[in-house]
Amino acid sequence: MSTNHDSRRLGTLERIGLRLADWSERWFPDAFVFAMLATLVVMAVALLLGHSLRDVAVSFGGHFWDLVPFTMQMAFIIISGFVVASSPPVYRLIMHLSRLPRTAKGAVAFVAFFALLTSLISWGFSLIFSGILIREISRRMKRVDYRALGAAGYLGLGSVWALGLSSSAALMMASSNAIPEALLKISGVIPLSETIFTWQNGVMILVLVALSVAIAYLSAPSEDNAKTARELGIDLGPPAIDEPQRFRARTPGEKLETSPILNLLIFIAGLVYIIEQIDQKGPLAALDLNNYNFTFLMLGLLMHWTPRNFIQAVARAVPATTGVLLQFPFYAGIFGVLIGAGVSELLVRFFLAISDQGSFPIWMGIYTAILGFFLPSGGGKWVVEAPYFLETAKELHLQLAWVVKIYNVTEALPNLINPFWMLPLMGIMGVRARDLIGYSMLQFLFHVPTVLILIWLLNRTFVIG
Repeated sequence: MSTNHDSRRLGTLERIGLRLADWSERWFPDAFVFAMLATLVVMAVALLLGHSLRDVAVSFGGHFWDLVPFTMQMAFIIISGFVVASSPPVYRLIMHLSRLPRTAKGAVAFVAFFALLTSLISWGFSLIFSGILIREISRRMKRVDYRALGAAGYLGLGSVWALGLSSSAALMMASSNAIPEALLKISGVIPLSETIFTWQNGVMILVLVALSVAIAYLSAPSEDNAKTARELGIDLGPPAIDEPQRFRARTPGEKLETSPILNLLIFIAGLVYIIEQIDQKGPLAALDLNNYNFTFLMLGLLMHWTPRNFIQAVARAVPATTGVLLQFPFYAGIFGVLIGAGVSELLVRFFLAISDQGSFPIWMGIYTAILGFFLPSGGGKWVVEAPYFLETAKELHLQLAWVVKIYNVTEALPNLINPFWMLPLMGIMGVRARDLIGYSMLQFLFHVPTVLILIWLLNRTFVIG
């Protein structure tokens, strides 16, 4: 009797999620449109504060290109993650892993665990790795729910990715060349040893991984109730990533393209550089955005073995960077208006009025999660929020590194119900957002209170005095 009740309850939550997905697909435009709307809203507020249209436009245009280095760094996180995840060695690892699950529910929990684990290395890598793993498991197991697998494969982006090595906010604040000058004056450089490499960050990771895997397992349909890829009308076809095809080189140019010599020589040079950086700066200080992307690209060169294979992998990855390339300049423009028109100071006064040391993390977390539904960008949105939240934290005598961590753990929440970052995963799986959001919505309902309680408890360890 209890089992039937649980089944009906989960079915109701799934129906709510699917209705939300239908509504989103009907009424929500592309995320780029939200970036444009946010720009106009901030401009309107600046005009209402008495600034002239000329001054607002100058602030917008004058800062529009401030994030060019950071934009390219974020684009290369996607590209390098895809390149490594689609390489033959990683694909062979995925093939081996796909043979391990024995039950339908166990397979969903298995995918969830590896999606979370890989997202701590790179969120771009996680999406591609998970998508390929899902297809291979579905190809081997006759009765496993394809929708639940997809939602499980997306869990890294909805929970712990920003607590890991590819955290946009943490890597930006640790890289002086990536921080806009006006923001650098407020915060200075915040090293990774104070953000992602802390015990508080580790606690949040452990709690969210355990919660996510448990929900994935408990909510996954049994084999009798599973909806397979075939039942969704999806032909899994051949393997998602083929082994490199043998190519017979006929010209000197083709021989260079298909020879591993160039890749190996450049990889060796890159390895020497990384070792020198670690020796000179230490392992934590050496892990800035440039070195992070550089390391992944060097690994991609090695794993794809020849220039031809590497170029083809990069070409497949580039389309996934469109959203970042288009939206980040607008976020920089919004940042310019916030600073130039005094909107940032207004928001600082607002948050000081409604919060104190104890409640500030909760208010910030709620605000960040809500704004993230409309501006789905970890790094770009951080540039918008950072000025007024860091100033507020200073006034409340809270550590600035704690503000970065609050942002990291709450920024991911709206990803569970916003399909923007699902796109690379959906492309590999051949599904629509509505196929996955029913299960990710269920995760969202549990994650929100858990995250808010976590930051409320951990906040006591970050009060300066």
